[in-house]
Amino acid sequence: MDKDRKMIMFGLLLAAFVSPVFAGEWKASVVKSLDALVSSCVVIPCSFTHPEGNLPTSRLRGIWHISDQRDRCIYHYDDTLVLDNFKGRTKLLGHLGQSNCTLEIIEIKDHDSGPFCFRIELTKTETVAPEKFSFVEECVDLKMLPDPPKPKLTQLKSAVQGLPSVLTCTVPHTCPSRAPKLTWNKGIADGIIEVHREIHAGNWEMQSILTFIPEDKDDHSEVICTSTFNGGRTSSETLKLYVKRTENYSYVIIPTVAAIGTALIFAVFIIFIVKKYKSRIVELQSQEGSMWNRLSRLSRRVRTDDGK
Repeated sequence: MDKDRKMIMFGLLLAAFVSPVFAGEWKASVVKSLDALVSSCVVIPCSFTHPEGNLPTSRLRGIWHISDQRDRCIYHYDDTLVLDNFKGRTKLLGHLGQSNCTLEIIEIKDHDSGPFCFRIELTKTETVAPEKFSFVEECVDLKMLPDPPKPKLTQLKSAVQGLPSVLTCTVPHTCPSRAPKLTWNKGIADGIIEVHREIHAGNWEMQSILTFIPEDKDDHSEVICTSTFNGGRTSSETLKLYVKRTENYSYVIIPTVAAIGTALIFAVFIIFIVKKYKSRIVELQSQEGSMWNRLSRLSRRVRTDDGK
């Protein structure tokens, strides 16, 4: 008896665990809050599950509406049911058959704050009414940004004349489908690498990495990175560039070599003069000795003649 009871309990627990997996549940995952730049765009990440399991996109209908006002749609598969001030500005980026309900809103207005909620409709047959569910507990609020965020400009290490220098420019955004463009006032296209990545749900950053070789003329110049957002809004950041000159000892070497050369020339000149002076002295001494010998012989000859 106890064994049967344990088997029954185990079966109930297994059923409770497995049934949601196979039967599915009405669940949605929507980011709670996003910044949205006025005049630009925003992409709201969204995914969902439903009791019917996997169904083709053709049998699913997606709707986005304002909070609990289901009849005020900002996106609807039937365009005629979309609010006038949202017509032409919203579309689904994902495929509902892949449980992706991501929404894009372009040309953001300062009143597009939300909250916005997702609603799904499941069509079964032509004679059976579609099953509908609104995820009113999973909605997104948009925080309107009147001005675009400024990029962050960093220099990895000090610039040295003639050596590669690396600068990075990073700007956050919330519209990966129409990411901002980053441009520089220095360098060339071949020296620029772009990295686009998601920081966390719905928040992205565009990064531009510039590699260039600074010259002497670049010292104390300004490096400017400009971000251009969808809709034409721009922001920029400036960095003062200080370029270290490469070690150059010519200002020491050249005068030293010149001094040494001058000293050598002077020394050779002195040696030449001394040698010439010594040879002249020897010559004079030689002449003086010859004259003295002549005088001595003449003196002896005169004495000899007097003795006679």
